[in-house]
Amino acid sequence: MALQPKRESLQALIDDALAETPPGRVVWVALSGGLDSSLLLTLAAQACRRYPRPLHALHVHHGLQDAADDFAQHCHWLASRLGVPLHVERVKVDLGAGKGLEGAAREARYAAFARRVSQGETLWLAQHQDDQAETFLLAALRGSGMRGLAGMPRSREWQGRRLERPLLARSRAELEAEGERLGLRWIDDPSNDSEALDRNFLRHRVLPALQSRWPHAAQALASSAVHAGEGEALLGELATQDLAGLGGEPGRLPVAPLSLLSLPRQRLLLRHCCERLGLSLPPLARLDSLLTQLGARNDAQVRVNWAEVEARIWRDHLYLRPHLAPLPADWRVDWSGVEPLATPWGRVKVSLSPAESSPVRLTLMPRRGGERLRLPGRGSRDLKRLLQEAGMPPWERERVLVAWSGEEPVAALRLDRLAWLVVAEGWRASPGDAV
Repeated sequence: MALQPKRESLQALIDDALAETPPGRVVWVALSGGLDSSLLLTLAAQACRRYPRPLHALHVHHGLQDAADDFAQHCHWLASRLGVPLHVERVKVDLGAGKGLEGAAREARYAAFARRVSQGETLWLAQHQDDQAETFLLAALRGSGMRGLAGMPRSREWQGRRLERPLLARSRAELEAEGERLGLRWIDDPSNDSEALDRNFLRHRVLPALQSRWPHAAQALASSAVHAGEGEALLGELATQDLAGLGGEPGRLPVAPLSLLSLPRQRLLLRHCCERLGLSLPPLARLDSLLTQLGARNDAQVRVNWAEVEARIWRDHLYLRPHLAPLPADWRVDWSGVEPLATPWGRVKVSLSPAESSPVRLTLMPRRGGERLRLPGRGSRDLKRLLQEAGMPPWERERVLVAWSGEEPVAALRLDRLAWLVVAEGWRASPGDAV
């Protein structure tokens, strides 16, 4: 009978994970005070003695229950005992956002992560195999697609930071055994006993029932999540290829070749484009409503909205963009042409000045119609005609700012691309960045 390979100890697992972290990179551990994160921080502190790295602990104080201060106190005690700096982030959970308690708490928690953990640093989370099994079941019960079934990734890039779950392949039973062996102290969250929460109901009722029949149920479900993750990665590669074949612009897709794709590939591609643009994914009903209108006449003015996103079809192209409120008709701002420009959509850094003299005082305001600019070698040209010639969709023309020097329009600025559309003869301009 073949001998089974010896399973790597949890400490060795964490040693290896830390050794893979680039030297000098700060490693953070999200510390709730429960078994999982307390054990992770303890093992990480021991690993840092062999592979020195800057190690910090981060506790998010949700303030949702009376025991919240006890969690923070325990985290202070444990971090002090291990010699690890602890940072406490107090958050306010928005229970009126329509995301449920768990969803709202998660959103507040990740916002705290983003505030405290700098870009380029690594954050370790303590989820384990049983958590992954619960996530898979929740996704399946919600009718999720491949992405939801893939559950939590072992590691990923997130807003310029690295998120790692080094314990994801290990069971809670293993973590409990290791915690007891080390004589570890932790605090059990009373809310974990409430079966009113979906995840707790699965944890206390469903998974034990499954494991009574199939002892390796949690491991099998977590393994299915891994397979789903591989499938999701392959779908991502397919969507990337389809986008490249349609011109590579996620915010502007040609309708004719898009229509030749199968309906599942159309859905996949549009979701992929939304992700590339940082936009919310469309609900299935809205997505299918949009796709059924791909063959609409050019004058049909197709427009489909969801969340903060709007999709439009114009001149045989599908446009995806964030919804922006129109500029007030009376909006205007005085500007030197040098300092960052304040607009209703944020501050941008662009410049505009006479070509052969010192900067003058400019006024920027929305396009009103009838503006004419004198262009090098082209004489006086109507701005509306110039925007039409540039192929700018009508809704984007509404958000063009015109720079005036006294009574003369001298340039037009396209804010969504931080670019000058036209600059009058005798003026010079440079694009910039969001500030």
